Amino acid sequence: MPVSPRRSVRGSATGRPIMAVLDLLGRRWSLRVLWELRDGPLTFRALQAACDDISPSVLQQRLKDLRQGALVDHDGEGYALTASARALMPTLLALNDWAEDWAETRA
Repeated sequence: MPVSPRRSVRGSATGRPIMAVLDLLGRRWSLRVLWELRDGPLTFRALQAACDDISPSVLQQRLKDLRQGALVDHDGEGYALTASARALMPTLLALNDWAEDWAETRA
């Protein structure tokens, strides 16, 4: 079943939008797919390779989930982030910066 705000999702019956997006982004490989598309569209095979040769069936399911969540779309060049996902990228880039700092303190 597609993830949608205002409907119950894994781990929450509230339907709060934050819980729906955490469910979608928390699925295995979802964030990695978004991350690999941050610089532009990729074909299925290029995306699969960028994701360390993720299995085709898992990638297909993740793309389906992300398309239903309006975060990824397919255009003539391949799979690409939607405007909504591009708006999410500054948050993910900030999280990446934080993670780099965190890793430095753990070294």
